[in-house]
Amino acid sequence: MSQTVYIVECSDKTLYTGTAAHVTERVHEHNKTGAGAKYTRARRPVTLVYTEVLPNLSAARKREMKIKQLSRKQKIELIDRK
Repeated sequence: MSQTVYIVECSDKTLYTGTAAHVTERVHEHNKTGAGAKYTRARRPVTLVYTEVLPNLSAARKREMKIKQLSRKQKIELIDRK
């Protein structure tokens, strides 16, 4: 099953990166439920700014880790390229 790496921009302009099979549902969780990440719960609302579909969870997690290692400037450049 394909997985998506996503970046959301929080209300304080920070960026959060994660993976999900169903991105729309995951963004809803970040904004409306306790199932969202602890980091985003304190920074609601979040806005989806980037997605990248990968073939499986393993590939998505590896890509997520690579994105998390990027600087904020590099993440913004990645978002702007999409």
